[in-house]
Amino acid sequence: MTSIGIVANPASGKDIRRLVSHATVIDNNEKINIVERIVLGAQSLGVYKVYIMPDSYNIGYRVLDKLKLCEELKCEIEVIEMIRTDSMEDTVNAAEYMEKKGVGCIVTLGGDGTNRAVAKSVKNTPLITISTGTNNVYPVMLEGTVVGIAAAAVATGKYDSSLFIARDKVIEIYKDDELKDIALIDAVISKDVFVGSKAIWDMDTIEKIFVTRSHPASIGFSAVVGCKKIIYAHDDFGAYVDMNNCESFITAPIAAGIVEKISVDEPVILEFSDEYEYMTKNRGTIALDGEREIEFSADQRFVFKIRRNGPLHVNALKALETAQKNGFFIK
Repeated sequence: MTSIGIVANPASGKDIRRLVSHATVIDNNEKINIVERIVLGAQSLGVYKVYIMPDSYNIGYRVLDKLKLCEELKCEIEVIEMIRTDSMEDTVNAAEYMEKKGVGCIVTLGGDGTNRAVAKSVKNTPLITISTGTNNVYPVMLEGTVVGIAAAAVATGKYDSSLFIARDKVIEIYKDDELKDIALIDAVISKDVFVGSKAIWDMDTIEKIFVTRSHPASIGFSAVVGCKKIIYAHDDFGAYVDMNNCESFITAPIAAGIVEKISVDEPVILEFSDEYEYMTKNRGTIALDGEREIEFSADQRFVFKIRRNGPLHVNALKALETAQKNGFFIK
């Protein structure tokens, strides 16, 4: 039985960056509409069951009720029964549950942080990622119906996945030789001493930026590096830069509608075999994919590594092209 999972984060796209920049906000009613379209697209091409993460806005239950009322629901929807904490742990646990259930594909609605949470527990299930804002690098803007069809094509397991699925890089952060956390796109060492509202946006507080990929067409910290050097997702290396202590300046898009002149040194390449050791001198925080997660004090040792052991990421357009060439749409 072909099945997929959907992780829709009701909190994504609502952090403080929406107040200090001009980022897009997609409200929860629109997320419900997107999930409906994913389900309808998926069931039309052979998906019999859809698992949906529970959340504080009851997105899954609202989708289930609406599609039943409209008599459009043909597949089975299961809103996962689990203890909710209304935190990142819900995403981690729901994604882990979906992988254990053997879903053929997981669709995520959220930003870089949402996908980082999924990546913490999912290792072998392909992900299709939908952006719900304009501050994101990892997920992309895709129409829900098309995503549902692509998820169905991936979930069948009939096609050569090497044509449209690739394993992503991650930044691994170790403290005293123990893996502390990961980032999909960027890790930032900041002088901010508290996690606070989590989202980080003040460039003056940043000491270093580590990236798995970088491009000037991105928004945020990876764009800062990208304005110096382009690194693609398929490149077998990453990089780091020092900030605010050099005479070299660039102009980069650090948030939606916010373009600033920034002091940044030349990028240093980090090969997969490299390790960067950082000894803290004062208090501060480490932000992962745009959100402050790790607080530190003086005289602590951290090691940053870039490895290709992240999630399996689907190129939805290539998946559809592969499916089309193999008669997926012919019934």
